[in-house]
Amino acid sequence: MSHLQYYAYKGQGEKNRKTYRYSQAVRIGDRIECAGQGGWDPDTGVINTEINAQIDQAFANVDFCLKDAGGKGWSQVFRVNSYHVPLNDEAMTAMVRNFKRWMPEHEPIWTCVGVTRLGMDDMRVEVEVVAHDEEGARKARG
Repeated sequence: MSHLQYYAYKGQGEKNRKTYRYSQAVRIGDRIECAGQGGWDPDTGVINTEINAQIDQAFANVDFCLKDAGGKGWSQVFRVNSYHVPLNDEAMTAMVRNFKRWMPEHEPIWTCVGVTRLGMDDMRVEVEVVAHDEEGARKARG
């Protein structure tokens, strides 16, 4: 799979790669797929337990992850999957607020699921995305 380019941003991304053996993003031609981003501080890994702050940070982490992989951020996202503990009105309101903030010009497809547990004890949300980055793919090919 040498044609795939994997990315792990500095700080928590590199720590997760070393500890858990996964990357934060992969570029597949003109697509960037991001692993689920939680509401952790990207430098320290500390997770704010307040759900609104955690969802806001997860969206910021997705943006950071996409840009680290050579993309432009949320403007290129066409698919969102989100996982919630619990999935309730407060979480949905925070998600929609962030959709409006980060993607004011478009509405991606979205699958939203309530789950019993996520990867770390304090995680209450995980957001994964797929973005289309045709320009970045041309640059990556040289």
